[in-house]
Amino acid sequence: MRTTLARVGAAVAALAVIGVAWAHGPTRQKVRESIEINAPPAKVWAVIGNFQDMSWLPPVSKTEGDKGNAIEATRKLTLATGATVDEELYKYDAEKMTYSYRITAVDVKVLPVTNYSSTLTITPSADGKGSTLEWAGAFYRGFPNNDPPPELSDEAAVKAVSGLYKAGLEALKKKVESGS
Repeated sequence: MRTTLARVGAAVAALAVIGVAWAHGPTRQKVRESIEINAPPAKVWAVIGNFQDMSWLPPVSKTEGDKGNAIEATRKLTLATGATVDEELYKYDAEKMTYSYRITAVDVKVLPVTNYSSTLTITPSADGKGSTLEWAGAFYRGFPNNDPPPELSDEAAVKAVSGLYKAGLEALKKKVESGS
């Protein structure tokens, strides 16, 4: 009898493991982009260091917010399309020129992600003549269950975030280096 119960228990455990593997939902995705900027870190920080101003990011037409750079400060980004993205600051260190924020509300049709958080960090470039700006984010795809539609898949989420970061970093580089 014990042998039979042990076998049944082992079979149930094996099926549970298989079921977990089959039921696996989305995994956390990460994107990390960086750019070298021919300007000292303080000059780059002067452009991005105010959480309430995201005017350097091409799709953003307006930023409204409250609490400045304090932890739990919020901002609403209005995009050129009229869509909005709500964000909250959760880490801020002016001395180290870095801050982290999370999206609290976005339509997945605008940005196909959920549970998104991001960090911007400026460091002196390796050659000591300029700056490196890194933008790193972590998120889940826009569809929380198995078998997502293509526009809400892991690939779509990574492509959208990576494209946003690259466009933003290029625009910031141009703005800082041209002095405009």
